[in-house]
Amino acid sequence: MSDLQGKNVVIIGGTSGFGRRVAELALESGATVAVGGRNLQRLNEVLSELSSKGGEIRGHVVQATDAASLQDFFEKAGRIDHLVSTVGGAMGGGFSTSDIATIHETFEHKVFDNLRVIRVAHPFLNDGSSITLTGGTGGRPHTASGAILGNAGILTMAQGLAVELAPRTRVNVVAPTWTETPFWRDTPLEQRQSTKAYFNNLIPLGRTATIDEVAEAYLFLIKNTFVTGQQIAVDGGVGLVG
Repeated sequence: MSDLQGKNVVIIGGTSGFGRRVAELALESGATVAVGGRNLQRLNEVLSELSSKGGEIRGHVVQATDAASLQDFFEKAGRIDHLVSTVGGAMGGGFSTSDIATIHETFEHKVFDNLRVIRVAHPFLNDGSSITLTGGTGGRPHTASGAILGNAGILTMAQGLAVELAPRTRVNVVAPTWTETPFWRDTPLEQRQSTKAYFNNLIPLGRTATIDEVAEAYLFLIKNTFVTGQQIAVDGGVGLVG
């Protein structure tokens, strides 16, 4: 397992949820951290909170849909030892019940936004670097069509890039199932509670994950220098049941 002391960890989507906790854990492991997010207020709040705990953290507003914005972000973030992206979203609805635009948009955000991030970041990657993307597990094609396509696309892309970028850069995926994070902040409380109860009943371990349990998987993939082209499902075994 590699030491993060003096390494530069860059996180796209580092202002809340998994990304924020990964930033905090990386700082605790001795890394310098650069976080990017879309919301300036949340970005400033994270920088204030985490800088007070010690370590070097910087942050910049960035739009993963915009190559120019990404270029500016990576120029400010500096040389990259480890890149983490939590870019991507969720959707409900099957192939026959969802409009094509929604399916297309979900796939676009999950796969092509991450591909754009990687292509712009590539010149900034150091030898021995890693890229860790965010997929997902636990959904079903008939209830989460675009998300399922996107998650499969992220894994396929990671497997291809793992070979293309080796031996200089490793590429892996963390795939959580539904986890209560600030991503769902705009969802009504009753709906969140209902969703959590559903997954508590479905997941073999009888509960959903904590943010820490998912974030630790990113740190493992960052630190273990002999893992590439792999996906870690942090899902309590939900992928094993129908």
